[in-house]
Amino acid sequence: MQPLRWKWLKTLLMILGAGVVIVGLFFVAANLWVLTRTQGRIEHRVAQCTKQPVGIVFGTSHWTRAGGRNPYFEARMRGAADLISQRQVSHLLLSGDNRTQFYNEPITMWRDLRGRDVAEADMTLDYAGFSTFDTLARAREVFGVERAMLVTQPWHLPRALYIADALGLDATGCAVSPDHASESWRLEAREWIARVSMLGDIYLWGRQPYFLGPREPLRIVPPDQLLPPAVPADRGESTSD
Repeated sequence: MQPLRWKWLKTLLMILGAGVVIVGLFFVAANLWVLTRTQGRIEHRVAQCTKQPVGIVFGTSHWTRAGGRNPYFEARMRGAADLISQRQVSHLLLSGDNRTQFYNEPITMWRDLRGRDVAEADMTLDYAGFSTFDTLARAREVFGVERAMLVTQPWHLPRALYIADALGLDATGCAVSPDHASESWRLEAREWIARVSMLGDIYLWGRQPYFLGPREPLRIVPPDQLLPPAVPADRGESTSD
């Protein structure tokens, strides 16, 4: 009887081991599929990012759990301000979580960008960007965005671009990296899991955005029709007649 039990145990362990290997291979393959489908549309320098009418900036917390300024938030705001000043985009859609009155990512982004001299008219706030999927679905269905530049960290962009493709949004990625980020490996590891989950959202259970609401199309002036920034007068010369 004892040898029979051992035989069944060995068989069970072999089946479990094979299952782990299959799941692992699927996990890696799914991530490689997403990466290979999107990497060609990601630029890592703002000046090289393909011009688009709209820059979609994904919300994140202003502060870290330790109480310091979030370097990922800082990188996104710095990149968004540079894109506007360099005429890489003509409008910014600031999309983030505002699920409670005590946490408002879009307003925080708006205030930060106003402090960087981004004009109020160049920004629209989306208060229902509860996730990457919701942000992109609302950009397409609520704000009428058809072409956009996605502004976020390089490890986030492949998933965001893949979702954009699935939703019919013509998008490119502009990667913004923080100067210092001690825990980036944790976020990158979590992103590998999020990519697999995202494929399930798209192909298996047909995920829908949490909230859409009425259509509010953006009024966008194409970047190639924007006037060049005015050259300030030389302070060393008199401008009087």
